[in-house]
Amino acid sequence: MSTRENRLKDTDIRLSEATAGDFFALLKPRVMALAVFTAFVGLMAAPGAMNPVIAVIAIGAIAIGAGAAGALNMWYDADIDALMSRTSKRPVPSGRVTPGEALGFGLVLSALSVITLGVLVGWLAASLLAFTIFFYIVIYTMWLKRSTPQNIVIGGAAGALPPVIGWAAATGAIGVESFILFLIIFLWTPPHFWALALFKVGDYAAAGIPMMPNVVGLASTRKQIFAYSLLLAPIGVLPWAFGFASEFYGIVSTALGAGFIWHAWKVLIAPEEEMKPAKALFAFSIFYLFAIFAILLADTIAMRASTSTGVDGKTAVNGILVG
Repeated sequence: MSTRENRLKDTDIRLSEATAGDFFALLKPRVMALAVFTAFVGLMAAPGAMNPVIAVIAIGAIAIGAGAAGALNMWYDADIDALMSRTSKRPVPSGRVTPGEALGFGLVLSALSVITLGVLVGWLAASLLAFTIFFYIVIYTMWLKRSTPQNIVIGGAAGALPPVIGWAAATGAIGVESFILFLIIFLWTPPHFWALALFKVGDYAAAGIPMMPNVVGLASTRKQIFAYSLLLAPIGVLPWAFGFASEFYGIVSTALGAGFIWHAWKVLIAPEEEMKPAKALFAFSIFYLFAIFAILLADTIAMRASTSTGVDGKTAVNGILVG
């Protein structure tokens, strides 16, 4: 919470003027929403049936854990956030929330999310959530982000784990299917963020963050964006190839992958000073990831439209035990 220098009757107590919105902003709601959505798709795509109450608890715990990671990231990155136009108005650098309060908020939410997921759902999923928070804060935020242009490549593992956590919450195991979902997000992350870095290169330079364009130059970054796009497109089709998505998913994911490659090609051949293709790729990449997982979710529901009778006369619908 941020505070003003208001004093209470000659004491050292200061009044906080932070709002609920400031705390909500600490959670990085857009990033949190993506993590929750992909975790939910992982949970729904997993085989078997899951009690709906346990499913809601699992997704809620994952949401809290993702928000906790966002708060801890904002606590540690407040110094460089203050130097970039894209992040300078976040709660901590703007002074609405103090670093100590952001730290405490993030730690409490982290513990709450992991313990809740472990006790009420399963300890494999809880361990994966704890590892995700640790990896995002310690490995990515504290180490990789400020030390190597491969920060996004390696650090992308944290953002790619939510569907694996969802799958583990539903099954108590990690399947090859969940690893494929992990790979889709993992390979999507570099071209997505490097496209942003191309037209925000000045921000990252001012903050001293070694993003790829600042270290190897714009031309090399464009080539790497295109290379990762070529890897991503076929990986996006693997859910169909491995049999846990329909032919319809295969067709749509192929078209989406082709669209991603086309946008990356436009970035590759654009003049160095032209940033419209990079902005277009950045926007399309967001649409791509949402569409891939949304279609997989719809496909999963459609494939399970015919209910199967389970134990005790209950039925499993879309992987959730009901009745």
